[in-house]
Amino acid sequence: MRKIEHIGIAVTDLEKSNEVFSRLLGKKHFKTERVEGEGVETSFFQVGETKVELLQATRSDSPIAKYLGKKGEGVHHIAFDVEDIHAEVERLKQEGFEILNEIPKEGADNKLVVFLHPRSTNGVLVELCQEKK
Repeated sequence: MRKIEHIGIAVTDLEKSNEVFSRLLGKKHFKTERVEGEGVETSFFQVGETKVELLQATRSDSPIAKYLGKKGEGVHHIAFDVEDIHAEVERLKQEGFEILNEIPKEGADNKLVVFLHPRSTNGVLVELCQEKK
């Protein structure tokens, strides 16, 4: 793993949360993106080399909607940038981590993504990200 790519924060109102984080970080978000497959609308802020990703559910059966229903707003996941997502999945499987989706799927911000189950990572949902080529 090369760096923390982003920290994902589940929010109920993306527009209001963009205002809050704009004031907090002293800058505007640099893009929004809808990921239909995940049922989510995202907004990104750049903070040094790392991004903050705000996530709002676009449908009631999405993972973010379920998370918000159980835990409310807050940190949803931490994402790590990897060079070779397939090799990293194999390495982590060998290390005993539980992979939620072994086949990378399309995520926001031109990324392929894989998630690790929180029960194998001390309660933290971990996302692996690789830039699509």
